[in-house]
Order: sequence, then structure tokens, then C-alpha cells
Amino acid sequence: MTDLVIRPLVAGEENLFDSMPDPLPQLRQVAYADGIAGGGYRPETTWVALRAGRLVGRAAWLLPPGAVGAPWLERFDLDAEPEVGAELLRAAHEALGGPGLYYAALPAHWRRRPEVLAVVRAPMEAARLAGLVERGERLRCSWTGTPLPASSGRYDFRAPVDVSEINALVARIAEPDVLTGVEIARVVGGVDLATDPLAWLGNDTERWRIALEAGKPVGLVGTFGDACYPLLAYLGLLDEAARPELLAEAVRVLAAGGAREVIADVESRRVAVLAELERTGFRQLRSRVVFAPPNSRE
Repeated sequence: MTDLVIRPLVAGEENLFDSMPDPLPQLRQVAYADGIAGGGYRPETTWVALRAGRLVGRAAWLLPPGAVGAPWLERFDLDAEPEVGAELLRAAHEALGGPGLYYAALPAHWRRRPEVLAVVRAPMEAARLAGLVERGERLRCSWTGTPLPASSGRYDFRAPVDVSEINALVARIAEPDVLTGVEIARVVGGVDLATDPLAWLGNDTERWRIALEAGKPVGLVGTFGDACYPLLAYLGLLDEAARPELLAEAVRVLAAGGAREVIADVESRRVAVLAELERTGFRQLRSRVVFAPPNSRE
């Protein structure tokens, strides 16, 4: 690899970063130039690998303005062997103060798609060679107007009385079903969406719905965003039987407010939750495989 040059990007070299064709154009991703303009991407946290003057690797760490956490690796593409990517990551890690999180964005059902596997094997192997460890996978799903299941009438739904009622229910829910944007909440706001969602979502109780059976709370869902980008930010249960109708109720409320699409994130290991999302009309949009340093709590 004697002809290989690895270095950070220089201001004004945005076109160099974009000279590599996007290997996964089907993914919804913020364009690099837009990220530079918004301040999330920066030349000093963007690294490139050049072989004989041609771009063969690029890695861009993202940190939105005002964020309290460390940058995370958001874009990492290779047109070379994994060893080149590993060398690129090691050099960047040394300059950036050590390895951090890498969120590998992938199309839905990527393991079953040979054309996608051909693209992602090299950067994922490079991450492993550079010392990062795979720590899980989160799936982003989207509802886009599919008819919702009818209510059985078994449950009632209402807004919380106040924020203390939300906090009390959250404290009783060990592992929420749906946490959408949990990575952003943690890195940007320093908030654990699973245990303190109001710190990230705000105190508007009208965005929340409690499911009740015979007057007893059995589930809680918090929505966020407007008709342009609505999402299920938090969904947790005290009785798993309430999952189908609480999920449908949350989507129904958002749709009544004008939502044409609703986003929800779920851990890939939560098979029952994913199945219920699909029965409600959600379809997978993308996957996000999490890589982290070995000593990370992610």
C-alpha cells in the first residue's frame, strides 16, 4: 500500500468526497454538502484514502452543532480491500482521540440481498479490523397509509394527566418496545430516551397516549414531529397484550393530524415487536448496525 495516502479532508474539497459514487443510493441519507453547510460534517472530522490520486475510501464523522457527545462515524465507504479501510479508520481514530461509535446504515433486508452484501462486506470488515465490535442492529420502519386494524374495544386511551404520570409509567417499563432516535438523543442531548424521554421530547402531554384496561394503565406511547416527519418516539408496555391496539391508536392519532408517514425504530432482536409493526402496516426502510469500541457501554 505504498501508493496509498490517508489524510483528513481539506476545506473546499467537498467535491473530492463526492467523487466516489454513492454505493447505496437507495438509502435516505443527508448529502455530504448539506451536512457541511449545516455544520454536522466538518473537514477535520472527514478522512479520505487516495490510491494513485483516486478516492478509494472515505469516512465522515457527524456531530450536529450544540451536541454534548462525541462525533460518530456516519458515512464510511470503500472501493478497496478491508485493510485499506482499517488503516483509514486507525489513522482517523488516532487523530480524533480514539475510536467511537459507527452506525452502519444499510438497506432493509440487507442480508438477503447479494448486491448489497457485495458493497457492505468491506467496510464492515474494516471496522472489525480497526478494533470495533458489532453491538446490535436497529431497524427503521415506516407506515405510509395502510388501513389500520379495527379496535376491539378492550382498551381505552387518554392523554396523561401530567408529566408525573408519564414519568411514573416510564419507571415501571423495563425495556420499551419502540425507541425512535435513541442514538441522536444520547449523543446530541445526553439523554437516555428509554428512561427519561421527556428530557428529549418535551413536556407536551398531548403527544402521549395511555392505554387502559378496566381503568388500569397497561401501556404508554409518545409521538413526536408534525405532519412532515411524525414518529413513534417511545412505546412501552406493562401488558404485552395491549401492543397491537396501542400501536394502532398512536398511528391513528398521528394520521388524524395529517401524517402521511410514521416512523418507528425497533431492535432487530425484538421479533414480536417487529411482527406487530408489520401487522399494523409498517414496512422496513433501513437497518442500522452499531459498531463500538470494545469497552463501550453501547
